[in-house]
Amino acid sequence: MGKMILSGKGRRWLLKGHPWIYKDDVADGEGTPGDLVPIYAPEGEILGWGLYSAESKIALRMVTREEEQPNREFWLGRMRRAISARENLGMMNPEGACRLISGDAEGIPGLVVDRYAKTLVLQIGTQAADRMRDFFVEVLIEALPFEPTAVLERSDLSVRRFEGLEPRVELLSGVIDGPIEVREEGGLVYRVDVREGHKTGAYLDMSSNRVKAAALRPGGRVLDTFAYDGLFGIRAALAGAEEVLCLEQNAAACERILVNAELSGVADRVKVERVDCMKDLRKRAEAKELWDMIVVDPPAFARNKREKRGAERGYVELNRRAMLLAVPGGHVVSASCSHAIWASEFLGHLASAARVSHRDTMLEAFTGASPDHPVRLGLPETDYLKCAFMRVT
Repeated sequence: MGKMILSGKGRRWLLKGHPWIYKDDVADGEGTPGDLVPIYAPEGEILGWGLYSAESKIALRMVTREEEQPNREFWLGRMRRAISARENLGMMNPEGACRLISGDAEGIPGLVVDRYAKTLVLQIGTQAADRMRDFFVEVLIEALPFEPTAVLERSDLSVRRFEGLEPRVELLSGVIDGPIEVREEGGLVYRVDVREGHKTGAYLDMSSNRVKAAALRPGGRVLDTFAYDGLFGIRAALAGAEEVLCLEQNAAACERILVNAELSGVADRVKVERVDCMKDLRKRAEAKELWDMIVVDPPAFARNKREKRGAERGYVELNRRAMLLAVPGGHVVSASCSHAIWASEFLGHLASAARVSHRDTMLEAFTGASPDHPVRLGLPETDYLKCAFMRVT
């Protein structure tokens, strides 16, 4: 087992509360990639234990600030703590879906686990989690209140390259012979392609925002843009929307929207058009269409600081078009999942969009991800999702 000694700057950074130590802040030490190592101050005081990466700029991810080395009971306790939090939130409906383990936010760096009914989908993003995969799965299953029917690893995310890891998709147990059907409160039923779908198959971080958006407009016409599986629009239809149009560019996603609408019993009020959403919104704005609610939930516009200027132009123009489409007193629900865009910056882009659209726009609520995607205080990187609920006059 190796050990790591921090520089004075690294020690000060750690004591401020952030759990990541960057390579430049490690003064000395040795370790095998993926090792759990003790971390020391320059003077020799032990500061805790962390997981070591030999490739990433983030050399160490703190696991505990205690002197005692984490053991199996430690990790089992972390898993149980995370699952108990979901139970307390009422998110463990056996037919539903939620994030079970949220990586660094819950002190289990590099491991994300999503649950679709009783199927588990893992994403592994660090050398340590990669090395500990089988152990983590074993401990997770022990902590669960049910026996999973299948466990799939979907570690095909691009961030693995920063850890020197190749993409990997592997069925670890059970059988998956098609989409997983999920049933949520309020009559929402949808299918998830856990093998080929985005992320682990669906965007679970938006589940509470979909419910909130649907409650804004219990009737009227709803335009759901960048719809993916159409769950914003279908939720709105279940809440009483008279007409829902889902705009989506991906052909497979368009097909799933129709299936999901049928399963949820609202196929008569949900339509789908396969389009480039940015271009289509411009045409609709120029045609002076009016909708009671417009949902704008695009892919990330800025994955790093270099892309922020272009993202600003994109968010302003996209939301300008959405605001022009709103009836007086209508709503625009606008989201950003760009890690590099802070909440204050996103609100500034929305204010610019309101100014150039010449529409008085009121911010009625501003939220983040669903509570099964916790934000860890001291780790602002976990606070990535922004969702604005706006009324346009």
